[in-house]
Amino acid sequence: MSTAAAPIRSGAVLADLLPAARHRYAVDTALVLGGAALTGIAAQIAVPVPGSPVPVTGQTFAALLIGTALGARRGFLSLALYALIGMAGMPWFAEGTSGAGGASFGYVLGMLLAATVVGGLARRGGDRSVLRTAGTMVAGSVIIYAVGVPYLALSTGMSMSAAVAAGLTPFLIGDALKAALAMGALPASWKLIGRRG
Repeated sequence: MSTAAAPIRSGAVLADLLPAARHRYAVDTALVLGGAALTGIAAQIAVPVPGSPVPVTGQTFAALLIGTALGARRGFLSLALYALIGMAGMPWFAEGTSGAGGASFGYVLGMLLAATVVGGLARRGGDRSVLRTAGTMVAGSVIIYAVGVPYLALSTGMSMSAAVAAGLTPFLIGDALKAALAMGALPASWKLIGRRG
């Protein structure tokens, strides 16, 4: 049995590099379940923001990393599973909440879409260099806010400008830090894999 690494093919995401020739379905299932669980755990890292019903959490970072590392299909399935289980009553949304009626549920929906888009971008090399990773993370964040902020406005009765002030502006610095972490981690992972191959 050979232990030599297969060459990295174009269009691969990090999860595609796991050895799974005969057990692809089991590996994919484990990755999807693990992605949902990681997002639920990261959502519990929550810091309240004064004047906002939306806390700063680790779940957006987790959702973007999951999408990028797993690809569009598995990223979508992970975040869909996370959303469905949370809607069914599992208290693993931000600050241990559940259900679809909360002010921050729009961000969960945005993360579902963002994980899918960044997964597609990763298949096109969007996580292979620092600049590409920055663009991928920005695109994912924009999608999350494009869904989350209007949902926040509708669910709370806020004006759109108030929703932007409460649900976007306070999070920009944190999102820049999360993007910086991804810009270091993802390209470094590909370089490390390239050296092993």
